[in-house]
Amino acid sequence: MLELIWPWALALAPLPLLYRWLRKPAEVQMRALRAPLLAHAAAGSSSIATRSWQKSLLLLALAIIWLCTLLAIARPVWIGEPIALPTSGRDILLAVDISGSMEREDMQLRGETVNRLVAVKAVVGNFVTEREGDRLGLILFGEKAYLQTPLTFDRKTMQTLLYEAQLGFAGNGTAIGDAIGLSVKRLQERPENHRVVILLTDGANNAGELDPLQAAQLASRAKVKIYTIGVGAETQETWGLFGKRVTNPSADLDEKTLVSIADTTGGQYFRARNPEELVAIYNELNRLEPIEQNAETIRPIAALYHWPLAVAFVLSLLIALSNGSRRSRA
Repeated sequence: MLELIWPWALALAPLPLLYRWLRKPAEVQMRALRAPLLAHAAAGSSSIATRSWQKSLLLLALAIIWLCTLLAIARPVWIGEPIALPTSGRDILLAVDISGSMEREDMQLRGETVNRLVAVKAVVGNFVTEREGDRLGLILFGEKAYLQTPLTFDRKTMQTLLYEAQLGFAGNGTAIGDAIGLSVKRLQERPENHRVVILLTDGANNAGELDPLQAAQLASRAKVKIYTIGVGAETQETWGLFGKRVTNPSADLDEKTLVSIADTTGGQYFRARNPEELVAIYNELNRLEPIEQNAETIRPIAALYHWPLAVAFVLSLLIALSNGSRRSRA
């Protein structure tokens, strides 16, 4: 839909006619000898007709220039159809462990044995696509913590960057405290009741500069709620020289610290021994942190003033070139 922001500017359209009507003729200071017959014979009737046509064309061009200028001043805009904005949901940072221990293959996904990170990508990737209306961010941590994706509504890019995460990119250690500290830093400017961190790991804090419990205290003071998830199977059968042996591949998981982090910040601790439990956990997180449904809409506005301004400029340029060529012939 076409609209004018300042339509009153078009009221100035009759101004040149008003000026021409009110202006007084200039007084002639000297008399000139006129010879109409000689002038007519010299110019010829065709020359007079040509000049009359050129004058009419010039007046038309000047009128168009004036109207286009007024139209540009009136600020024409094109208002598009309403577009739904993302709802005002939560600010959720996903902190995912990509240390070397996530390479352990103790997860069954679609009938195949896969490592922990592959299972996490499959489940968390679906969680990302479901959180329409939330700002999501991604922190990857190992020996160090890195912000892979800042808070954004672009869930597709977020999902792509999650899938591209590789084991060992952040080192082989597990810096849980640094991951929490980075999350708090990124969320502290956001609305208080919307700050959420979902931290997933399979080990214990053995790297970084910040102690996890101290980091949890910082998060609590910043009103950042942290949900912690411990991932990894509890039993796994392996074959050795003495036959089959049952081991606990999650022996290094520090559940006590993860529980303390969640309790300190008002979140919860979850245990995911397989992808099915991980899916159930993220379904529960969707229930605990519901997506707000109060959608807002906007109508995109495109400015069009440059088009009439361009027409006025081109016509002015043509008039200037035409006058220059006439002077050169004279």
